[in-house]
Amino acid sequence: MKKFRFLLSLFAIAAFTSCEEYLDENNIANVTASGYYTTAAGLEDAVSATYGIMKEFYGPEIGWSMGVFGTDTYRAGADGSHKYMARYASGHNSEARFMRDTWRIFYEQVNQANAVIARAEGVTDMDASTKTQRIAEARFLRALAYFNLTRHYGDIHLSLEETEGVEIEANKTSASEIYSQAIVPDLEFAIANLEDNPSDYGRASIPAAQFLLAKALMTRSYTSFAAGTDASTAETLMTSVINNPRFELMPTFGDLWSINNEANSEFIWTVQNSKSQVDEGLDGYGHRGHLYFLMEYDKKPAMTRDTENGRPWKRFRPTPFLMSLWDRTMDRRYDETYKHVWYANVGNDGGPNGVPVAVGDTALYIPGPGVNKNGVDQDSYWNAAKQASVNFEVYTSDEWDQRTFPSLNKWIDNTRPNRQHTQGQRDYVLMRLADAYLIRAEARLKQGNTSGAASDINVIRTRAAWDGKEADMQITAAQVDVDMILDERARELVGENHRWFDLTRMGKLVERVQLYNSDAQANIQSHHVVRPIPLSQIDRTSGGYAQNPGYAQ
Repeated sequence: MKKFRFLLSLFAIAAFTSCEEYLDENNIANVTASGYYTTAAGLEDAVSATYGIMKEFYGPEIGWSMGVFGTDTYRAGADGSHKYMARYASGHNSEARFMRDTWRIFYEQVNQANAVIARAEGVTDMDASTKTQRIAEARFLRALAYFNLTRHYGDIHLSLEETEGVEIEANKTSASEIYSQAIVPDLEFAIANLEDNPSDYGRASIPAAQFLLAKALMTRSYTSFAAGTDASTAETLMTSVINNPRFELMPTFGDLWSINNEANSEFIWTVQNSKSQVDEGLDGYGHRGHLYFLMEYDKKPAMTRDTENGRPWKRFRPTPFLMSLWDRTMDRRYDETYKHVWYANVGNDGGPNGVPVAVGDTALYIPGPGVNKNGVDQDSYWNAAKQASVNFEVYTSDEWDQRTFPSLNKWIDNTRPNRQHTQGQRDYVLMRLADAYLIRAEARLKQGNTSGAASDINVIRTRAAWDGKEADMQITAAQVDVDMILDERARELVGENHRWFDLTRMGKLVERVQLYNSDAQANIQSHHVVRPIPLSQIDRTSGGYAQNPGYAQ
């Protein structure tokens, strides 16, 4: 397998919002975008750079926070500077850095894609088929950027032409027009002109474009400007993805998260990371999910920080609601998503009952919520007397807090060169087959086909079952509704950064946060279904720029 390497930066192309100071670059080769992009090599690099821009969002803390915080499944851990997002507190405003930088990153990607599309016309030393494919990749990436911008901010600026230099004029175009002029036609072009299975793993493909268009149409299907065929077209597109012989579900859920199994049959499209680049610091972003979902194990008895257990930044801790979702007697996904045991890596002279704890002994144990697959209620079993009988620390649900909580295991990266290294080598998973089944189920529900929706959900639940429990995991058509699909998406996709989008898409953000997130329930309001327009955008636009309703300028 040859992985496609993104360029993290190429030329400083100013987006229409740009008045910020950038690092001066010494152009020692006297290469310019206007001259270089019109060569075959230049166009290839320009396309690669279009992919590279989004790595600032997909991997570092900004992207995780924008997708995880302020939902029904996660609330703030002990550390971090962006808890306003988790709580919809006063800092959740137009001056917030993550609101500003999300806007900037995706408009940089839009403008870079616009440059590729415009300048490709002048490339004469590339065959027509390859050129068309590269334009299709740029349009796919532009659609992805606009889709993210509309999902976060609603009505936004639309530009389909490259901006050079500083631009202080901006429009505020309705989300419906962003769909009709950019997202949908770009993805239709991509589907018509991309390859089904590119030789470079990580390039956009036909099934990736089909997947993205299906999700975009499902998002539009809940809006006031929905097209009547959105759900049916989304179903057709996801059926094409599901029936593509290149993809199949992994045999067991846990198989998905092996760090040595990233190019597996279930992953449809991922943002690429290179171990050599992240280890050597050439890529300053990488996959950092391994940092944010971990409890403070390294200050517990007999433990210190190491690469095996990760560097715990304690950003996201699960809500009690999330912990209640799995029936562990038949569903394996909690047990294969969260860590249970930490083995002593320094030891100590005496554990809870005075016996020394040696390196390699059990030091910490989180039995997890509810009744396990052996039929034992974990909180009842691990009562005070039982805990006193073992020589390791046990943390039941009544002992969880901002520092001690079930730790997500999906993104652990024990290949990092040292225990402090923040960049990880995992690819960032944006699209996988289980999500395709769940989106198709949602599309079928939208059309009143609850039987078809149940069938799709049952495919996922069958794979999720403990051996011999497959029949117990099946649901009926009568059980399928929006809330059931949201619950199933939480069980299957937890920690994969879909949740804020899922809740806003289905119109459930405010309701679910008020029900299930004690940190945010008193603060969240109806206008929080979109983000505030960044103050930097307002200030730098001639005549100002309209703020989203509910937010102060």
